[in-house]
Amino acid sequence: MSRVKSGKVTHARHKKVLEKAKGYYGNRSRSFRTATQAVDKANQYATRDRKTRKRNFRALWIARINAAVREVDAEMTYSRFIAALSKAGIEVDRKVLADLAVHEPEAFAAIVGQAREAAARETVAA
Repeated sequence: MSRVKSGKVTHARHKKVLEKAKGYYGNRSRSFRTATQAVDKANQYATRDRKTRKRNFRALWIARINAAVREVDAEMTYSRFIAALSKAGIEVDRKVLADLAVHEPEAFAAIVGQAREAAARETVAA
């Protein structure tokens, strides 16, 4: 039986890892063993941080909405605004609200006005 040499396959596998490690510092970009460790750790960070990015963006949207709501109506806070939105039956997510607050303040002010009216109606009814 003839001998099987795996040089081509091994070279391709090493090349794939070293391509991913391109730009890393020192031996992390040149040596296969350390490059493998660095690429594996980078993939762990990437997987973890995909979740973190969603969390960070939601926090950013909430901060922007809070600032914009207080600018339009000094007495209203973010939590009261979100509660009033649900009472008014307005179903707009935080990403869109934050975008409106930054790029179209007039439209956002109109939404805040509708939410304020719904909150006032709820208070009078109770």
